[in-house]
Amino acid sequence: MQTLTEKITGRSAHISVIGLGYVGLPLAVEFAKAGYRVTGIDADGERVAEINAGSCPIQDVDAKTLKQVVDAGALSATPDFAVLEEVDAMSICVPTPLGKTKEPDISYIMSVSGEIRQHLHAGQLIVLESTTYPGTTDEVLLPLLGESGLKVGQDFFLAFSPERIDPGNHTFQLTNTPKIIGGATPECTQVAKLLYEQIIDHLVPVSSSRAAEMVKLLENTFRAVNIGLVNEVALMCDRLDLDVWEIIDAASTKPFGFMPFYPGPGLGGHCIPLDPHYLAWKLKTLDYRARFIELADDINTSMPHHVVNRVTDVLNEGSKSVKGSKLLVLGVAYKPDTNDLRESPALEVIRLLQMKGGDVSFHDPYITHVEIPNLTYTELSNSILHWADCVIITTHHSVYDYAWVVQHAKSVVDTRNATRDVSQHREKIHKL
Repeated sequence: MQTLTEKITGRSAHISVIGLGYVGLPLAVEFAKAGYRVTGIDADGERVAEINAGSCPIQDVDAKTLKQVVDAGALSATPDFAVLEEVDAMSICVPTPLGKTKEPDISYIMSVSGEIRQHLHAGQLIVLESTTYPGTTDEVLLPLLGESGLKVGQDFFLAFSPERIDPGNHTFQLTNTPKIIGGATPECTQVAKLLYEQIIDHLVPVSSSRAAEMVKLLENTFRAVNIGLVNEVALMCDRLDLDVWEIIDAASTKPFGFMPFYPGPGLGGHCIPLDPHYLAWKLKTLDYRARFIELADDINTSMPHHVVNRVTDVLNEGSKSVKGSKLLVLGVAYKPDTNDLRESPALEVIRLLQMKGGDVSFHDPYITHVEIPNLTYTELSNSILHWADCVIITTHHSVYDYAWVVQHAKSVVDTRNATRDVSQHREKIHKL
């Protein structure tokens, strides 16, 4: 009988990816392209049917490639975990949201782990990719899987390998982004590394799964704290009547010791707004307060309120109140040139404007529906720009003609410095 390593190197291993979202589907497609038989598992029946029909639900996955691997029988999807009976290796890519009090919610991981436990057999590799707090792999998954009587590092292999998917990034994608691997044992690290190096250019093994979990949290806490710093600098510059974008551009000319971050209407996405709280929560259990994380969170979550205050000030200059004013929000995705709404600060800006009585419409070239009551999608035209008492740029999509927007708008609140190259009608532009 072939060993797991022989199956991996011979491309005969049957691989399952659990969770076919922004993280899981690109992974499943890459394994299928590499010649493996891949079965994706997802609880969303519509998504399963869409993938099996060769239709791509994720913007960052090439639709033609997806259809090719599905039509070739290399990739299929199912909601049924019973397929794990015949699977050799699996990657867990399920959501890890925060609860209402910002505590980690690993219920999806727990549910999936229970299903894996029912079908666990000798010779399997389990890799957790979902972001979580340090210790989850060793303290939650390992004891549960160990109930099978199988020995980790010998009978089955367990590792953590944090996802590093950056939606909309056309330079660094799955295969050319270095990947961290940390196993429950050294043997687990080696087997997981062997699997992932079949599709990824550079692997970075670390000493343990706990170390790998911490790497992921450091990466995004670093970004959250620095964005919090530059958002506070933006608030300072507003008080000092300075252009924060000019200050950052000038500071960026220093060839060492400075890395530019940029302010905005708040934090968005699947990682940066959430991951630091996993670390802060874990440290609380060890009687340690993560003060930088708390402060950065306070500043970043206040930014939508600052945007609304800027809109209020701009309307006041025209003798208008927010209540009853016609407001057009440009861009609701959390980052430019994607259709990703997760944790987008634009949504909070919209809610706050509505709470103040504003008549809010939005346009986004990639999104036409948002689950906010009384929010209207509109096509972008001269007439809609004339209609709006204020246009608020919350996502700087590259397809927008910002000179045209400024020309036809009555006033513009630009939270992303999208209008930096607009030379005419600059009196209409109000920065963050």
